[in-house]
Amino acid sequence: MKFLILSLLLFPIIGLAQNMANYNGNWEGKILNTQTFNFDIKIANLDSDSADFSLLNHKSILQKRFKTTGGKQFKIQFTTDQFFEGNLSTNAKTINGFIHSGILLYHVELVKNKEDYYVGRWNIFMVDELKAQRLYLSVENGNENEYQAYPIFEDNRFTGTWCANFTKAENNIAFVDFKTGLRFAGQLSTDQINLDLYLGEFLITSIPFSRSVDDWTIGNVPSTENQKSKLNLSDLETILNDTFVNTQSILISKDNELFYEKYFNGFNAEIPNDMRSASKSISSAIVGIAKDENLFVEVSQSIFHFLPPAYQIYQDSLKSKIDIQSLLTMSSGLDADDYTNSRKSMASENNYQRTNDWATTVLRAPMMNPPNKEANYGSANPFLLGLAMDSIVNGPLETFMHEKLFQKLGIKNYIIQTDLKGLPYFGGGMYLTPKDMLKFGSLYIQKGEVEGQRILSEKWIEASMRNYRPLMNVPEQNGYGYLWWHHTYQSEGKTIKTVEARGNGGQYIFLIPSLNSVVVITSGNYNSRKGQQPEEIFESYILPKLMQ
Repeated sequence: MKFLILSLLLFPIIGLAQNMANYNGNWEGKILNTQTFNFDIKIANLDSDSADFSLLNHKSILQKRFKTTGGKQFKIQFTTDQFFEGNLSTNAKTINGFIHSGILLYHVELVKNKEDYYVGRWNIFMVDELKAQRLYLSVENGNENEYQAYPIFEDNRFTGTWCANFTKAENNIAFVDFKTGLRFAGQLSTDQINLDLYLGEFLITSIPFSRSVDDWTIGNVPSTENQKSKLNLSDLETILNDTFVNTQSILISKDNELFYEKYFNGFNAEIPNDMRSASKSISSAIVGIAKDENLFVEVSQSIFHFLPPAYQIYQDSLKSKIDIQSLLTMSSGLDADDYTNSRKSMASENNYQRTNDWATTVLRAPMMNPPNKEANYGSANPFLLGLAMDSIVNGPLETFMHEKLFQKLGIKNYIIQTDLKGLPYFGGGMYLTPKDMLKFGSLYIQKGEVEGQRILSEKWIEASMRNYRPLMNVPEQNGYGYLWWHHTYQSEGKTIKTVEARGNGGQYIFLIPSLNSVVVITSGNYNSRKGQQPEEIFESYILPKLMQ
C-alpha cells in the first residue's frame, strides 16, 4: 500500500483528463505535403456490373466498389458523409457530376483515358496546391470540457473553415468543418495537440501542434506570373499592394476580347473565387432560364404556387402577393433579414441562417410593407427563389444549373454552396474562377447569346438589367434589377452607368453596356470596410483606359 501511494505521488496517473482552459491560445503545426488536400479521383470498370471508385493524394485514401446499373446516372457513397453523383456523357468520354461534402457541391469532370479509367481532380480547399505549409489552430473559450477550435491556414487563398460540433471525452477532442465536410480528431498531451484530419472515416493526415511562439504570418504566399495585358495599368499595379490591399485578380474585356488578365497575392487562373453575394446574379440567370423553358409562366406568380404543402400555412392575403419578381428585386416586403432592427445597414442580414429551418423562419417573418413597393437588400429573397426553382426543374437543381448554364459557357471548375438541406443556395456563396466570372458577365453584354448559342433570352436580359427601385437599406440607395446592382461613375467628364454583381469582400462583375465591356475584380477584404475598393479601382484607373 505504501509503495502504491508513493508511486501515485511520484508518477501522475497517465490519461488524467485535461482541462481545456490549459489549451486556450494559439497553436501551430506543419502540413508536410503541399498536395495533401488535392485528391485524384479514378473510376474503373464502369462498363461492368461492379465498378471501382478511388481517391488518392500522395497516397491511397480510399477505394470503394459500387454497383452499376448500365444507365447514365449513378451515385457513389464513398464515406458516411460524402458521395459523388454523376452523369455519363452520351459518347461515354466524360462523367460530369458533383461531390457532396459538407455544405458544398464540388463540380468535377472525369475524363476517360487510354486505360479506360475516368480520372479527375477534387481540390477540397479550392487551391490547386498549398503554397505555405503552416496550419494554425486557435483554441478559444476553453473551460473543463468546453471549447472552440478553429484551424487557420497560412495559405489564406482558401477562405477558411466553419467549424462546429466541438466535443471532448477524456483527452480526446473532435469537431467538424461543416463547410467542407472535413473532420478533425485530436489527442491532448501536456504541451501538444495531435490532430488527425479525416474524410468520413478515412484518415488523410496527422499533424502535431505546439504552442505558437511567434505571431502568425497569414497570406505568406508567393506572387504568381502575370497573364495577359493589352492595357497599360502600370500606374495601378505600382500602388496596388499598398493602396488597394488584398486585390486578387483584375480582368477586363471589351468588344468580346480579353484585354487584361492579371492575378495578385498568389492567386492564379485555376483557383475558384469565393463570390459571396455576387453569385446572386447567377441565381437570377437560373430563374431566367427556367422562365425561357416555360417551367413557370410569369414572374407575377406567387411564391406559394411553388412551395411544398408544409409551407402553405404561412400564406395570408398579403404574403400571397409575394411573387417571383418581388424576390428578384429584393421587394418581397418580408422582414426575414431583421431589417426593422437595423434599418439603414446590413448588419443583421441572413438572420434566418441562425435557425434550423430557414424556409419556416423566412416565411413566418413579419411584413414591412406590401410586395413590389420597396426594396431592401438581403439574402432571404433569393433563398426563396432557390426553393421555387427546385420545385419545378427535373432532377437535382445543381444538374439543371450545370447543363443549362455552366456547361454551355464552358465553365467546369466551380463549387456551389448549399443550404442546410443540401439545396443550392441562391443567396450567395458560389465559387467561380475570375475568368469564368468574366464569361458569365459577357453573357449579358452579348444579350444572352454566346458563339451563336442562345443561353438566355434577350427579353430576360433586358428585364434583368432594368432599374426597378432603389435599395432603401444601403447607404447609396443604389438602383436594383433582377439581383443586379446599378451604379454610376464619373470619368473623363462623362457619367458612365453600370450594372454590377457584388459580393462581400470585394467580388465584382462590372457590366458597362455603353462601352461593350466587362470588368471583373476579386478581393480578399471579407467583412471589411475595404470591400468596396474595387469601385475606386474601376473608376479611377480602369474606366479612363476603356474610354480612350
